[in-house]
Amino acid sequence: MDQALLDNLLIAVASLLVTVLATPVVKRIAHAVGAVKVPGDRHIHSTPTPELGGLAMLGGLMGAYAVANGLGTFDELFRTTSEPEAILLAALVIVYVGLIDDTRGLTPAAKLAGQILAAGTLVLFGVTLRFVYIPFGGGNIVSLSPDAAALLTIVLVVAMINAVNLVDGLDGLAAGIVAIAAIALFAYSELGPVPVASATSAAGLVLAAVTGACVGFLFFNFNPASIFMGDTGAMLLGLLMGAAGVSAIGNTVAPTSTDFFAVSVPALIPALVLAVPFIDTVLAIVRRVSSGQSIAAADKKHLHHRLLELGHSQRRAVLVLYSCSALLAAAVVGPSLGDPTLVLSVTGGLFILLVLALLVQGWRTNRREKAVESGDNVVRHPTGVGPR
Repeated sequence: MDQALLDNLLIAVASLLVTVLATPVVKRIAHAVGAVKVPGDRHIHSTPTPELGGLAMLGGLMGAYAVANGLGTFDELFRTTSEPEAILLAALVIVYVGLIDDTRGLTPAAKLAGQILAAGTLVLFGVTLRFVYIPFGGGNIVSLSPDAAALLTIVLVVAMINAVNLVDGLDGLAAGIVAIAAIALFAYSELGPVPVASATSAAGLVLAAVTGACVGFLFFNFNPASIFMGDTGAMLLGLLMGAAGVSAIGNTVAPTSTDFFAVSVPALIPALVLAVPFIDTVLAIVRRVSSGQSIAAADKKHLHHRLLELGHSQRRAVLVLYSCSALLAAAVVGPSLGDPTLVLSVTGGLFILLVLALLVQGWRTNRREKAVESGDNVVRHPTGVGPR
């Protein structure tokens, strides 16, 4: 393992430790300011739970920056580019927006405006897409004008913010899936056939920090969660993943049309690993519009709710969704690191097995429900037969 990778591991550990140490403090702050999620009809948790966990992850990010600043490996990064500062400043903006939403509440329009402001901060300080890959007509690289680059960057980052915000519906779900996406993007960026960002780039630094912060937060957020990340954390993670993908693409210099992976994968990895919430978002919008509801209306018909209806516990539902995300990450990153046919065959086979297992679970659950409805409500107890 080279020095840059060791330094990134140190950064991830620093982010993890700071997050772990900061989370109990954030719990007390959340209780003091009344940022506590009270159970309701559309909530799964059964006890009042503090939010604002994003503050602890922000602490992890800042701890990672402090360690990186003390390592000589990153001297050139901090000296030659403003990207690390841009990403940190944008993170502070989105956390401020999240804090207001978690403590006072924001209208959907106000929240979107805050997200655009945070994404615009990235653009203002130079974190932008420079080109896009057009796969049609043999494949072409199109250089973007400054206006088009700014608009597309903001759209992509805001989309990522909302995707992570949507997936934050079960204990530990968002933190785990984002950690998987960060590890996959870092592995591709460093080990891919056409490296798009070195381990000492802004993207590498942010991805290491995100991984550590997510893993550290899972000590408190995995079921049964003692704290939620809230919009403060979900929007922060979405912004950091969007910024890392944009930064990685922006660091690919003068690609050719044959460098499809170098141009496209940094954006595809977080998007595909987060494909579950992306698809869930589209279905939720269609569902709400068709029923005459606002697209911002909340319900309990998301995919993770469906898994619970199939009889899965929260932990098992989360592990199922982790597995889906990990398989998607392997399917995207794996072909660039090994034999594409073997990687896709293995991941495809595992995905089919996962789907079959879910179908069997659903079939068994339906049988139990039908048995109960038919009056077979007697179960065996160790001491004999007794009612439920």
